Amino acid sequence: MASFVVLGFWVTLRLWLNPADGIRDNPTDMAQFEWMMAHGARVVTEFAYPFSSDRMNVPESVNLMANTSVLSVSLPMAPITVLLGTRTSFLVFLTFGMIATATAWYFVLSRVLVGSRGPAWLGATFCAYAPAMVSHANAHPNIVSQFVVPLIIWRTVRLGEAGRWLRNGLLLALVIVWQAFLNLEILLMTAIGLGVVIVALVIGRPEVRGRTRPFLAGLGVAAAVCAVLLAYPLYVQFFGPGAYNGLSWLIRGYSTDVASFFAYARESLAGDARSATGLAKNPTEENAFFGWPLVILVVALVWWLRRSAVVIGLAVLGVIFAVLSLGREIRFDRRGTGIPGPWAVLEDLPVLHSVVPTRWSLAITPIIGLLLAYGAERVRELAARYPDRRSQIRFGTVTVLAMALVPVLPTPLPTKRLEPTPEFVTSGAWRPYLTGGRSVVTLPLPDTEYAEPLRWSAQTRTAMPIARGYFLGPDTRPGKGRVALFTAPPRPTSSFFATIRRTGEVPPITTQTRQEAVEDLRYWRAGVVILGPHERADALRQGMTALTGIEPTFTGGVWLWDVRPLTG
Repeated sequence: MASFVVLGFWVTLRLWLNPADGIRDNPTDMAQFEWMMAHGARVVTEFAYPFSSDRMNVPESVNLMANTSVLSVSLPMAPITVLLGTRTSFLVFLTFGMIATATAWYFVLSRVLVGSRGPAWLGATFCAYAPAMVSHANAHPNIVSQFVVPLIIWRTVRLGEAGRWLRNGLLLALVIVWQAFLNLEILLMTAIGLGVVIVALVIGRPEVRGRTRPFLAGLGVAAAVCAVLLAYPLYVQFFGPGAYNGLSWLIRGYSTDVASFFAYARESLAGDARSATGLAKNPTEENAFFGWPLVILVVALVWWLRRSAVVIGLAVLGVIFAVLSLGREIRFDRRGTGIPGPWAVLEDLPVLHSVVPTRWSLAITPIIGLLLAYGAERVRELAARYPDRRSQIRFGTVTVLAMALVPVLPTPLPTKRLEPTPEFVTSGAWRPYLTGGRSVVTLPLPDTEYAEPLRWSAQTRTAMPIARGYFLGPDTRPGKGRVALFTAPPRPTSSFFATIRRTGEVPPITTQTRQEAVEDLRYWRAGVVILGPHERADALRQGMTALTGIEPTFTGGVWLWDVRPLTG
C-alpha cells in the first residue's frame, strides 16, 4: 500500500507542489469536475436535488445523471470540499482514486483470485498505473477511480457460495449501485467482462456448474435490488429534462488506432508527445498504448497459461474489447484504411450509442493486470517446484518484466498555471446583480474550450448561477435528433463571442445583431455580464460594448456590464 501511495502522489506531484496550477492537457474537464464536487457539497449542505441542477445553463437545467456527476464520491467528500475548497477536493479525488484502485485490486487478487502477495502487487500496480490510467488522470478522476470494479468481481465470485444467495446478492447490488453513481461506462464494461469470463468458466470447468443455483439466485437478488434503487435515477438520465439520444457523430468517431497498441503513451517513461500525437484523439484518450514488449509478453502469457479457463476467457475478452475499440472504420498509423469495424453495426444501438469507442481498449488494462498476476503466480509455483533453479527462474522473470514494464512506468502529469479566480467572484460582489433569479453571463460563454466560469461557480459552491456551460445536453434544434452537445445549443450571441474568441476579430454588428443580443440576455436572465482575464479580452470587450451600448467598468479583476436595464 505504501508503494501505491508513492505512485499516486508521483503522478499528481506537480499539482500538489503548485496548488495554483491546473492540468495542462485538459483544464476544461478539471473545471467541470470541480463544479461537480461543489454540487455534491451543495446537496449535502443545502439538501439540493442531486440529479439535476439549475446553477448552470440558466434558464434551463443540466441533467447530472446524464453527465459525470460522481455523486458516490462528491457526497461523502463534501466536508473536504466545504473546508478546503473544490481544487483540493478534486485533487484528493484524483490522487486517492488511483491509490484506492490499486489497493482494491490488491485485496481481491491476493485474497480471492491469486492468493500470493507478490503477483497480486504486480497485477494491482498495473491495473491502477498503466498508461491508459495515467492518460485519464488528465482530469478524468471518475475513470481512474476504478476501486469498485474489483469489489464487483469479488462479490460476483462469491455468488456461487451455497446457502448465502440472499446476503451475497444484496452485497453485489450495493457495489453495483456505488459504481453506477461513479461511472456507468465502466460498469457496462465490467458487466460484459464478467459475463464473458463466467461463460468461459462454465465451459472450461465442469465442476463450477454445481454452483449454478445459488449463483443465479444471488444474481436475481442483485438485479432486483439494483432495479429498485436505480429505477428513478436512470429514468431521469434517459427520459428526464436534459436527456439526450446518444453522443454526437464526431465523438462516436473517437476510435483506437491499431498502431497505438505497439506505441508508448506520452506520459510513459519511453513515450513522448511527438510519437503519440495523432494515434489518439487527445492526451486524455491514450487507452491502448502498451508497447511492443508488453504486447509480446501478453501473447506469450496467454499461450503459456492456455490450460486455464480464466486465462482463455480473459484473452477472448481482450480481443473483443480491442476489436470494438477500433470504431466504425479501422485506422492504422494515423490513416483510415476504409475497412469498416464491427462497431459500425453496433454504434446506433440504445446505450451503446453513448459509449466512446476507444474506451473499450481502456478495459484491456485490467485484463493485462490479471494476466500478469496469474503469470507471476505460475512462476512462483515453478520456483517452489524446482528450488535448485530458483535463482535462474527469478532472474529471467525480472528481466522479462523489466523489458515490458519499465518503458510504461508513469511520469508526473504536466501542468500549467491557471489564472486566479477574480475577486469579483470570490468576494461575492456578484450577489446584488442576481436578485430575482438572474444569472451571470461570462465572456466568452463557457463550452468545451473555455470552462473557467465553471471553476468560478464551483468556488462559490454553485451559488453563482451561470448561463450556458460545459456539459452534455441535447441538441434541440430541428432535425438534430436530440443527440448530445457539449454545451447548450448555440444562440446568436454565444456564436458571436465564439467567433471573437476564435479569430480575435469583432464580426460586423447590425441592428439585428443588437436585437438578438438583447433577446439572448433576456433569455439567459442576465443580471450582469463579466469578462475576466483572457487573451482576446480587448476584442471581447469591444464586441460587448458595441452590442449593448453600455460602457463597462473594471472592478474586482473583471470588466463588468450591468445589463439589468436591458433585461428588465
